[in-house]
Amino acid sequence: MDVLDWLAQWYEAQCDGDWEHSFGASIGTIDNPGWSLKIDLEGTDCDGRTLERISHNCEHEADWWMCWTEGNVFHGAGGALHLRSLLEAFRDWATKPF
Repeated sequence: MDVLDWLAQWYEAQCDGDWEHSFGASIGTIDNPGWSLKIDLEGTDCDGRTLERISHNCEHEADWWMCWTEGNVFHGAGGALHLRSLLEAFRDWATKPF
């Protein structure tokens, strides 16, 4: 399944009439240029899980991405061509048994 379709299904599964009013997911841009990803974990099946910072740096200065959790939020940031990398990292982490 495409990662964007997976994220849409994951988000829909979290919506219970309450969660979506206080929590959610956001995709934004950063000035490097690049992308940011923030996904609230409270009340989801990932609530309380942690991810130590993972970083992927390649040869070109714009070819990078990193993900981590902080304050029960999944965070991702990456270069302009790495939005898919951030989404895939979240999917891999969220579906991994713990």
